[in-house]
Amino acid sequence: MNKDIHPKYNQIKATCTSCNAEFEFGSTAEKVSLDVCSNCHAFYTGNRSDVKARGRVERFNKILEKSKKTSN
Repeated sequence: MNKDIHPKYNQIKATCTSCNAEFEFGSTAEKVSLDVCSNCHAFYTGNRSDVKARGRVERFNKILEKSKKTSN
């Protein structure tokens, strides 16, 4: 193996921007930031149906607003 051609392997902490959870692992990157992690993602927390329902309600409200604008 050639010397001095491989990147330095570091122990780093990745932080989630949504819930501020920290995870420690090894990487060649210096800093890692996550948008969503297993602590706050709907798939892992079991809130998938809530997220789906919220999307439907928001979509219904948008349609309702459009219909009110066109009827006025």
